[in-house]
Amino acid sequence: MTAPTKATEIRLAARPHGLPTPADFSIVDTEIPSPGPGQLLVRNEFVSVDPYMRGRMSEAKSYAEPYELGKVMHGGAAGEVVESTVDGFAPGDKVVHQLGWRSHAVVDAKHALKVDAELAPLSTYLGVLGMTGHTAWVGLHEIAHLTPDDTVFISGAAGAVGSVAGQLAKLNGAKRVIGSAGSAEKVRWLTEDLGFDAAFNYKDGPVAAQLAEAAPDGVDLYFDNVGGEHLEAAIESANLHARFAVCGMISTYNDTEAVPGPRNLMKIVGKRLNIHGFLVLDHGAKQPEFVAEVAPLVAGGQLKYSETVVDGIRNAPQAFIDMLGGANTGKMLVRV
Repeated sequence: MTAPTKATEIRLAARPHGLPTPADFSIVDTEIPSPGPGQLLVRNEFVSVDPYMRGRMSEAKSYAEPYELGKVMHGGAAGEVVESTVDGFAPGDKVVHQLGWRSHAVVDAKHALKVDAELAPLSTYLGVLGMTGHTAWVGLHEIAHLTPDDTVFISGAAGAVGSVAGQLAKLNGAKRVIGSAGSAEKVRWLTEDLGFDAAFNYKDGPVAAQLAEAAPDGVDLYFDNVGGEHLEAAIESANLHARFAVCGMISTYNDTEAVPGPRNLMKIVGKRLNIHGFLVLDHGAKQPEFVAEVAPLVAGGQLKYSETVVDGIRNAPQAFIDMLGGANTGKMLVRV
């Protein structure tokens, strides 16, 4: 195969108002960069598209710096080292880093993680064995302190984080695991393939009513990926001293105006709920423990995963837009 002579970058062209459109991105062909001292040239093979990126497209103050206009969007990527100026990395090594949304990246070696593509497919290090899997593990164990007596509700359960969280809850002995998703096919996947005890399509009717039916004895642990109506329903069904691990609220990411919060917040007091927002970035020290527990489960087939893969770096903007609309089952990736 002839080596490429140009690199392709996806840049932020405009700050979206509401749901992003292709016009908010620009696709630029440029020279393949060269690594300097302490750096690697990586040819990306997979690029991650994730819900949190929508927040970084805004100028609003948040936990991460906004993306800069005219600059490359960036996020998780996995690829092959092409050139190295660093001992310990050689051409052919597979690495994960945070300079995605481009075909080639010059990465400081200290910010590259070498991974074993023989142990698991390279793409999994961006999903079930990467940030999204780690997020699910942290939310259950470090934030909500899962116990075998728990009835667990996962919103957005067919997504990259939710699908892993639900399975890990079952594998760790949760009494009952319930998920919500946005289609009948995703509901079937959760119950028939992933082992959820119950699941429902949130488009079929009020979430509160469907959750109450699925969890007649209430909810002890809620893993929130959606916010909005789902959060209100979880508060309504929560048992005394229930624990909420709040990972994200994708239902609000494209809102152009502030929306009212749950109407039943006073029940947080009466039920003595523990609602804890978290970022996986704060739990990097637990990453080896996560991998040690989860990698064998993936290798042995006890923990299943799904990837929605879009081919071509130029299709990354549309893949991102589609992901925000729920087009993915499991992890959304772009194969460069």
